[in-house]
Amino acid sequence: MSRTKTAAPPYQGGAPGTPTPVAPPRALKQRRRRPALIALSLALTAVGGLSGALLFTATGERTDVLAVTHAVAAGEVIEDGDLTEVSISLDPALKPVKAADRGGVVGKRAAVSLTPGALLARDQYTSTSLLKQGDTLVGVATKPSQRPTSGLFPGRKVLIVSTPGENDETSDAPPPTIAATVVAVGDPADATGVATIDVAVPATDGPALAARAATGRVAIVVKSGSGS
Repeated sequence: MSRTKTAAPPYQGGAPGTPTPVAPPRALKQRRRRPALIALSLALTAVGGLSGALLFTATGERTDVLAVTHAVAAGEVIEDGDLTEVSISLDPALKPVKAADRGGVVGKRAAVSLTPGALLARDQYTSTSLLKQGDTLVGVATKPSQRPTSGLFPGRKVLIVSTPGENDETSDAPPPTIAATVVAVGDPADATGVATIDVAVPATDGPALAARAATGRVAIVVKSGSGS
């Protein structure tokens, strides 16, 4: 019976214990830079830089607007010396008056008290004459409890209500009232919060209102829809 010969394993090296030789690494081929890709990269970099420059220019654009230099009380005439021109980066949320419109502001009346250093807005001045022919201007000194905390500004229609004295009996009958138009709103003079509100009333009501206001027994009421 013949024996089948087993093929000898391939030669693995030299004598036992001798390290197996390691094949040297193959050199990597250097990648070629394509000219088209280089040109595209440079173009994109240039576009990005141009976009950044345009954005900086847009955000850095400045506009000449009007600012207040001297305090102007509500109802007073705005003079040229009360204004100055400043250059700002204009926020879309702001609506200041542009410096080019200065001539249309000087000579108008302040609709609210103007504070030095603040930008001038279009709704802060008016050309409407609040004291009409035949009206009388009366100053009414009021404590905080005698006037609304908001809603008083030049042009607002109000009612001057006669209030009872401390020892007077209250009545269910409506109290006497006088219709008036606010001309100016004064700032509180001291810690008591007393402020004088200048109002225009018909000449026939002027003396009666002045006498009532001198006693302090009045209150100012703003009716809904009585003015803008």
